[in-house]
Amino acid sequence: MPHTTPPIRVAVVGFWHVHAGDYARQTIDHPGTELIAVWDDDPARGREGAERFGVEFVADLDALLARDDVDAVTITTSTDVHRDVITRAARAGKHVFTEKLLAPTVQECDEVIAACDAAGVALVVSLPRLYHGYTRAITDEIASGRLGTVNHARVRLSHDGAVAPWLPERFFDPETAIGGALTDLGCHPVYLTQLFLGARPDTVQAVYRSVTGHAVEDHAVVTVGYPSQAIGVIEAGFVAGTPFTIEVAGTAGWLSYTDQEARLTAGGSAHGDRPVTIEVPEDAPDAFAQWVEHITTGSRADDNVARARELTRLVVAANEASRTTVSA
Repeated sequence: MPHTTPPIRVAVVGFWHVHAGDYARQTIDHPGTELIAVWDDDPARGREGAERFGVEFVADLDALLARDDVDAVTITTSTDVHRDVITRAARAGKHVFTEKLLAPTVQECDEVIAACDAAGVALVVSLPRLYHGYTRAITDEIASGRLGTVNHARVRLSHDGAVAPWLPERFFDPETAIGGALTDLGCHPVYLTQLFLGARPDTVQAVYRSVTGHAVEDHAVVTVGYPSQAIGVIEAGFVAGTPFTIEVAGTAGWLSYTDQEARLTAGGSAHGDRPVTIEVPEDAPDAFAQWVEHITTGSRADDNVARARELTRLVVAANEASRTTVSA
């Protein structure tokens, strides 16, 4: 009789974030995982989530983490309590999949990472666009040298969640959300810019504005400069549903991607100075699937964890820079 591995039993910890339901659905759909229970510090919100997915609501987090029938947790609480909740889960021996940001500060990230390493549990942060096919195609093109020396990247991601409006009001609470459009949606352009140009720029400048009058920014532009003299432009917003866009340029060529057409275009001397379409490969396994693999194999998500930590560093720097903008 063939051996079958029992599923990893997962609980949802927090329905604060809008992606909580997505990860619950992934837990149900993945053949290697099983959804067991839900906890939330807001009982009404937690019960609604539990009812939606047909599982038990547990009112006490410590009681949930003490259960033998829970192997792992997805963390989608407010960002301000990530350190507390993740470290408690790790000390209870539960594997952790968490929404970005990993934590509000690099120091807290280090505490979370150390707790997971000490407990021997798998930690993975949801940084989904790192594993999309267009990202691999772009990094392959950069690595090929066909762009020459890369000196510019621009990544824009925005939606209309603040003006439609469909984003929950809690996303605009500076105490629990930590920040606004840049701290949430802007994480994706941040980690992609770091992938293309480098994790550690030496200058960071930021302009934040709030069209809707909330206490946190609802759109933002961050510019980062590197010792190589490259410049990165990071754009994020909740007030305009524009296409997701990536532009990368160097001394010998350029790349442009938009999800409007799901097309990657390149130009420059390596392509005869005429624009060409570059094939976009299939997406790699997503962050959730990688988490399951790390749990199963007992391995550590070194690259993901390192990038999550550096993402936090740059977001913190951008938030600080936005408070020191000089008036014209």
